[in-house]
Amino acid sequence: MGRADDRRARQKGARRAKKTAKPGGIRRFFTWKMVLGYFVGLGALGVGAFAILYFSVDIPDANAEARAEANIYKYGDGSIMAKEGTVNRESVPLSKIPKKVQHTFVAAENKDFYTDSGVSFSGTARGLINTALGRGKQGGSTITQQFVKNYYLSQEQTISRKLNELVISLKVDQQESKDYILQGYINTSYYGRGAYGIQAASRAYYNKDVDKLTVAQGAYLAALLQAPSQYDYSTAGPNGKKLVVARWNYILNNMVEKDWLSKSERDGLKFDKPIAPRPIPGLEGQTGYVILEAKKELFKEGVDEKEFEAGGWTVTLNIEKKKQKALEKAVQTELTDKLDPKDRQVDKDAQVGAISVDPKTGGIVAMYGGAGATQHYINNATRSDYQPASTFKPLILASAYENGATTQSGTPITASTLYDGTSRRPVKGSDTAFSPPNEDNKSYGEINVQKAMNKSVNSVFAQMAVDVGLDKVKNTAMDLGMVGEVKNGFDVRPAMSLGVMGASPKEMAGVYATLDNHGKKVTPAFVKSAEKGEDQTAQLPDPTNGQAISRGAADSVTQVLTGVVDDGTGQAVRTKGQEMAGKTGTSDDNKSAWFTGYTPDLVTSVGMFGEREGKGTQVTLKGTAGGGRVNGGDFPAKIWGAYMGSTLDDDSTTKFDLDTELDNQPQAPPPTTEAEESPTTSPTPTDSGSPTPTKSATPTTPTTPTTPATPTLPPTAPPTAPTLPTAPPTAPGDGGDGDGDQGQEGG
Repeated sequence: MGRADDRRARQKGARRAKKTAKPGGIRRFFTWKMVLGYFVGLGALGVGAFAILYFSVDIPDANAEARAEANIYKYGDGSIMAKEGTVNRESVPLSKIPKKVQHTFVAAENKDFYTDSGVSFSGTARGLINTALGRGKQGGSTITQQFVKNYYLSQEQTISRKLNELVISLKVDQQESKDYILQGYINTSYYGRGAYGIQAASRAYYNKDVDKLTVAQGAYLAALLQAPSQYDYSTAGPNGKKLVVARWNYILNNMVEKDWLSKSERDGLKFDKPIAPRPIPGLEGQTGYVILEAKKELFKEGVDEKEFEAGGWTVTLNIEKKKQKALEKAVQTELTDKLDPKDRQVDKDAQVGAISVDPKTGGIVAMYGGAGATQHYINNATRSDYQPASTFKPLILASAYENGATTQSGTPITASTLYDGTSRRPVKGSDTAFSPPNEDNKSYGEINVQKAMNKSVNSVFAQMAVDVGLDKVKNTAMDLGMVGEVKNGFDVRPAMSLGVMGASPKEMAGVYATLDNHGKKVTPAFVKSAEKGEDQTAQLPDPTNGQAISRGAADSVTQVLTGVVDDGTGQAVRTKGQEMAGKTGTSDDNKSAWFTGYTPDLVTSVGMFGEREGKGTQVTLKGTAGGGRVNGGDFPAKIWGAYMGSTLDDDSTTKFDLDTELDNQPQAPPPTTEAEESPTTSPTPTDSGSPTPTKSATPTTPTTPTTPATPTLPPTAPPTAPTLPTAPPTAPGDGGDGDGDQGQEGG
């Protein structure tokens, strides 16, 4: 073998050795096959880990923040009265959000929302990397992921939270509809100005309900979600305004791209600037009283208190904004502006409560509860610890009509029936002795029921209550709506004729509203409706349901009560061209004074109470505003007149539609001498504690027919808004304030 052959043999052996030699160093671990194997293994491990995560993570309950909402209270016209709760949110069903407004949110955040799987893997991966590197909040999430974060999870930036968000989003997308997800997203997002959810945002930025939003306004609200504070156009700087308008345009252009908005409509849209920020109404003043009473109604009708306080309810009230303001102003101008609590203790003690009711619907359209719920915690409009005094007398007459009652001599009781109006005359036919004084101890001799009501003659109605039957009077009072002490076992005795039981302005307004409503029962109600979302609605009773007394009885009492306004203790409220009916009341010791009255369209009860500040004890009203005794025909009637005069308008009914089937025309009594109408010396009490009568207690009727004398009605005038006199005629005493010898109250 030559040298050349030897060299070739050595080279061939070297090549053979090289082929059989094992790789060394890093190459031993990263051949292409091995790298592929690594990736397959890691993928399988990842899939396995994700599968474990997927099956181990369930869709949780909503977080506390997502469930927290404000309860919204609205006036009867739909405008907001107040929001109660720590979170300003009011969830609304998607059906109430205009379709194009829905699309503005999809166009802004996730154009492919309706077709995607609920997650963006690339966005999630980017978010995981940025979170791991500490780069903070990153975008790229779908609407489903943002909804899951808002509704089920928290806002913390952690890898575990992002992984949970991914899994839950996939499950939610599989188990729920796209509409459910979009509704949840729109209702849980934060829009700035303290507003969570689109309804609160719509109110905050455009002062309207969500169903009234335009597409241009919806696009602005959708734009806000990217940077709520920076994009608030009212407070943003030049750059912020420029950015939000650019995003607004971006959203609308995306809508055109997705065929959710036509090009021509898009070209016609202009940026709609939001209103300036406004404070959310609180619970100060009369609002606190109203909300508390509304809650009481709802809880009484079965709404769960705990669930309600969790929020999310929209409560529409019967309160009318115009009437509410008018009532507050009437109290101010007719009473509180005249008080000087720094110099007069009695002015500190004067409290007022009032309720105004629509007799046709039973809705409470206005209420005055006191100085304010945060200043005087007792609601004077619903408290029933003061006596209604002579405002109870119409109920006695109503019971007489309803029961076809007769006097002791068998004469049917009507407005024309004659009674003995002598002060302190003992009642006949009662096992309990009672001889009440008239106001100022005035005696009237023979007097018909109409005039006795006009002058609020105690002795007449004490006898009438016995004639009718005290139990029957009590039952009629309950039927008409007195549900306080009368229902709860009030001692039936002749003194009840003077209204010595407790009653509230709300209660008395309901009683008189029933009379105004031709005897159909009226139970005054604050709440018109209450609902939470689409599926939960409070079941509320009809405030006008059932016939309490016959129409003939109710209308006959109404006709008599017009005489109190025309020619009696209620003259202070008389208004030319408008028929009114009502009754004054003044309790013994002047601890309370009332005027409750009505027109064909509106019933209002005003009560004035003496309450020692800080102690809650009942005290006299004498000397209020530097005057003397406070009669029902004084401050209460003036408040009533000022309020009613400002709320009646051209559409108000001016005449009562009465169907007086019963004989209701008063007969003229024999001429009354001056001596009969002057105060008399009190008779000497007997051993039983009752004064010796000076005349027969048996009511009498004329032996020969006399010409009927109907109550004087106001002149007919066109139905224009009434103008009350600035200085109403001085009202005569309302027959109440006795001298207290009997320990009873008149009125």
